[in-house]
Parts: sequence; structure tokens; C-alpha cells
Amino acid sequence: MSVPTTAIAQEATVRLVHSGRLKPPALAPLAPSEDLLQRLSELEGATSGRLEAETRGLSNLDPRELVFNVPHAAFINASFSYPRATGNRFNGPDRGAWYCGFIVETAIAEVGFHLTRELNYIGRYENTSEYGEMIADFIGQFHDLRGVDPAPACLDPDPTVGYPAGQALAQELLAAGSPGLVYPSVRHQHGSCLVPFRPSVVQNVRQGAMWRLTWAGSPTYSFERI
Repeated sequence: MSVPTTAIAQEATVRLVHSGRLKPPALAPLAPSEDLLQRLSELEGATSGRLEAETRGLSNLDPRELVFNVPHAAFINASFSYPRATGNRFNGPDRGAWYCGFIVETAIAEVGFHLTRELNYIGRYENTSEYGEMIADFIGQFHDLRGVDPAPACLDPDPTVGYPAGQALAQELLAAGSPGLVYPSVRHQHGSCLVPFRPSVVQNVRQGAMWRLTWAGSPTYSFERI
């Protein structure tokens, strides 16, 4: 499909990362010295998808596309190195992507939808999860689905419809050299999301606030800044 482009200079977009990934390395308490910690880290790295992607790449991700020696490079690279088995709306199972919202409420709505769906699978809405903001800036000429009427199939709320269409579109745009895609959030009314297709497009990453999402017996969740 033909997608219009828009010049974007968007500061402080928000991606939510589970708090478990923000804590000190789990191996640190096991190592009495820096030398042993390095050895343990090398052992852990043998099964790290991110480190494998950084050295050998994935089937659809060249290691030369990844970023190094920039703040939070590991988080950027990990988002492209750990795709879901079935992919997401705008990435397939062989290449991840960095999804973010223009505001934190949009990021929360997107994360909350997916967590609620996981809880629905087990039939129990009892959960507390904490997330940290990873804030990033973007500038450039991006493809833009906002205002496209009628809404294309890739924005269908049903993942079984929207995801295959979105993955096909993303592959087409990536092959054409697009830096990424801006689109209306499917989970947050009037919200906007951005998905860069390449790690180098993600700029000036820094950590922001922490948030707690709570399910207390129903699919409706609450959230609070902590």
C-alpha cells in the first residue's frame, strides 16, 4: 500500500521496559571478584540472544545494523534481537523492533492490553508488574498512517488480522529504506505510536519514571507512578 510520509521531530517518546531488566546483573552476587564476574558473564552470554545478534546477527538482522558505544545500547539492540515467536504488529518473528508511544499513557495502554491478554489465557486476573520508562527522541522523514482513511487492515484491533497485514507492510517499507512508521495507537484513543525499523534511528535514550500496573480480579487494571 502507498503510505504518506511526515517530517518528525518527536522528543521524549516512551517505551516501557519490565523492571526485571533494569535491576543490577543477577550474576553479580555470585562473583567475589571482577575477573570471575567477567567469566560468568561470558558463560551467560553463550545463551544470550542479544549477544548472539551483536556477533552473528539473526536471519533478518545484520549485526552491522546494531548500535554500540551509545547510552543504553543493550536495550536498543535487545528490542531488535528478541522478537516474539509470532512477531508483533509491525515486525515478524525474525526481527524485533522498538515500539514506543508519544506519551506514557499510550505506552501503558499498549502494555496493559498485552498483559491482560496473557492473563486471559490463564483465566486469572491477579497480577502486579512494574515497568520503567525508556525515553527516546526521533527526527526524520517517517511513513505515517495517522489520518489514513479508511483505516488499513494493519490497524485492525484483532491481532490475527492486524499483525499479518502490519508485518507485510513493515517488510515492504524496510526494504524500501524507510526509517520507521508513525501510527495511531490501537489501544489508546487519540494516542500515537512510533516504530523505528532500524536500531540507529533510536536516539538519545535515557531512563525515566517507574510505573506499577495492577490487576485485582478483573480485566480492568489500574496504574500508578512509583
